[in-house]
Amino acid sequence: QVQLVESGGGSVQAGGSLKLSCVAYGYSSACMAWFRQAPGKEREGVVGIYPGDGSTFYGDSAKGRFTISQDNAKNTLYLQMNSLKPEDTAMYYCAADFSLSCRLDILKDQKYKYWGQGTQVTVSS
Repeated sequence: QVQLVESGGGSVQAGGSLKLSCVAYGYSSACMAWFRQAPGKEREGVVGIYPGDGSTFYGDSAKGRFTISQDNAKNTLYLQMNSLKPEDTAMYYCAADFSLSCRLDILKDQKYKYWGQGTQVTVSS
């Protein structure tokens, strides 16, 4: 049974940092991505990682500030978020896609079947 469990969210001031974690249970290799959703807004792809070669794909909002990484020994996905802004406030989710074409449109949420419960990030000005 596939299960994703996020943690690491919290409240920080603008300019601060947070590191989110997503522990994966029940599998060891899949395209993984972080998404976020703010109240009243559509879910947004933040960053994805392809297991074949470790290539990463960042959404515009994450470029230069966020970094995705994996610890395969721990089956854990991370999202290091620096220089946080109030507009980064959202619920953050990790997701997994096992399809052979998972590298394509890696930041499109419709592709993902498995999701974590989310972790809230709140950035105050």
